Parts: sequence; structure tokens; C-alpha cells
Amino acid sequence: MIKENGNGKFISAHSKLLTDKISIVIPFYNCRYVDRAITSALSQTYKNIEIIVVDDGSTKYVEKLGPFMKKIKYVKKENGGTATALNVGIKQASGDYFVWLSSDDLLHHAKVEKQLAFMKQQKALFSFTNFNWIDKNNTLIRLAVNPKFPNKISFYQYMKKGCPINGSTVMIKLDLFSDVGLFDETMLYTHDYDLWNRIVLKHDMHFLDRPLTFYRVHDNMGSKRFTAAIMKEVDVIKKRYSQKLDQLIAKAKS
Repeated sequence: MIKENGNGKFISAHSKLLTDKISIVIPFYNCRYVDRAITSALSQTYKNIEIIVVDDGSTKYVEKLGPFMKKIKYVKKENGGTATALNVGIKQASGDYFVWLSSDDLLHHAKVEKQLAFMKQQKALFSFTNFNWIDKNNTLIRLAVNPKFPNKISFYQYMKKGCPINGSTVMIKLDLFSDVGLFDETMLYTHDYDLWNRIVLKHDMHFLDRPLTFYRVHDNMGSKRFTAAIMKEVDVIKKRYSQKLDQLIAKAKS
């Protein structure tokens, strides 16, 4: 587990040399905030990006996409859940790296530039960042929410308890999916937790301790509406990977 030291010097040194294409995938289902998410993606300081909006059978707020149609790749599909939408987006992606942006969240304007520079410096295939909470009006309500991980052991131990990675903070080398597979579409709510486990078992996870995503807390968010179902799936994931994580912990301690 690698933490950036906060001085930002590596970013200015590396960002001028970056040429990689970034695919930002936005799964969208009846979300009133989708236009704000797209705007934050279009406002990135790093310009070699494509924005793929996967409409997972929405019946509301589709009109909010209208002003952006010439600037995004729009994919319409039947409703199947977030994992299916993400997988469609990944298959449509033509970039070198994948970024997931939930349709109710926002990206810091320099997120792609800073995170890509960090990954290049660390030779990372996967990274995630810290994040802030915002409310329905984009007002900051909590800063730097992500837990801190002083070492690999603490990270693995946290992974055994629950998901320590916000999906909208990740950047993944697109080639990595051919190694670990796509999101598990049978997991309606914890497909992210499942994939992070699969990656952890084979590759290092790199943490950039800078809040580069704004996670929206609102009444209609899935984590509030489907808490019971989420917890059932979390238990499945824990049982699936607990023993393998114990082996990683033992290896790290030896």
C-alpha cells in the first residue's frame, strides 16, 4: 500500500509527459444528478479522455443528457444493474485506463491528471484516492472520508471487514480486466467489493491520499435504500475471500 506524501511535486513533473487515453464510464439509471457528473468529467484538466454514459434502461432524467450528446459516447441498454452497465462501458472503452464515475458523484477537476501521474510514478495497475462528501446542493459536508492504511496488513485486514474503496475514486489499467475479469453481474450491490478482492489477490493496490472525488449523500442513494440486501451480499463476499486474505496477511507478516 503506497501513500502519496502530499507535496504534489511528482504531479507537475509527470503530468506534462502524459499521453494515455482515459475512459470515464458513467452508469446511469434514473439519476437526477447525471448532468452534474458529466459536467465534472468534461471539466477535467487532462483532455485525452472519452466519456461513456451507459443508460441502464432509465425512464427518468434522460432529457438531462441532451446537451452532452455530441461530447459523450451514449450507450442504451435494458435495465440489468450497475455491474452490467459498467461491463458494457468497459467493453466499449478505447482508452488505456478506466475510471468509474457514479452518476450522482463528481470528479475534482484535476482528478484524472493527478491520479494518472501518480499511477505512472508508482507503475501501478490499480489505484484509488481519498474523497469528500457533498450533499444534494454540492455543499461539502465531510472532508477526506477514506480510511488510512499505513501498510499492506492494515489494508488486507480492512478488506476482510468490508469495502474500503469508493468506486468513483478508482483508476484501473484497462488491460487488468483481461487478467482478473469484469464485475460480477450476479452481485447487484457489492460487485465493486468483489472485484477489488480479486485484484488484491494478484496485484498491489495503490492509495493516493488526496480527496479527488465528491461522493454525494442524498435520500435516494442505493446504500440507504437497499441496506439489508447489501449486507447479505457483503457476507457472501467475506466468506468467498476471507481465507485467501488471511493467506495474504500471513505472507505480509513473514
